[in-house]
Amino acid sequence: MPAWDEYKAIARERGALAFELYVIETTPCATEAELQKTLPAHIAYQQKLESEGKIFMAGPTSDATGKMMQGSGMIIYRAKSLKEAREWADGDPMHSQNLRSYTLRKWLVNECNPAIISGIREIREE
Repeated sequence: MPAWDEYKAIARERGALAFELYVIETTPCATEAELQKTLPAHIAYQQKLESEGKIFMAGPTSDATGKMMQGSGMIIYRAKSLKEAREWADGDPMHSQNLRSYTLRKWLVNECNPAIISGIREIREE
C-alpha cells in the first residue's frame, strides 16, 4: 500500500473527493451510572465543538445486532492533523475522566451522495 499522502494525491488525480476527516471510535470503560453522570458535560463539549465547525458528524453506535445501545459512539472531526483531533478527543470529559477509551484514525472520503458533494468540495478547500 502507498503512503497516506501519496494515496490521497492519487485519489484526487482520478477525480475522487479525497476529503480527509478524523474518526474517533469511543468505547465505554465505566458503569452506565458513571457514564450518565458525565453525559451532560460530554454533550456540552460536543455542542461547543460543533458550533466551532470542528465536528462533521457524531452519535452513538449500536451493538452488532443493531438492536441494543452499548454506550459506544463515533465522532468525525474536521481537524487539520491527527494531533489536533487527538487534543479534541482528549478534551472530551468522557475521555479525560477515563470513562471511555477511544481509537483515532484518518478517513479519506472518496465517494458520497451527490446531493452533498458540492458542500464537501467547498469544505475540503478551506
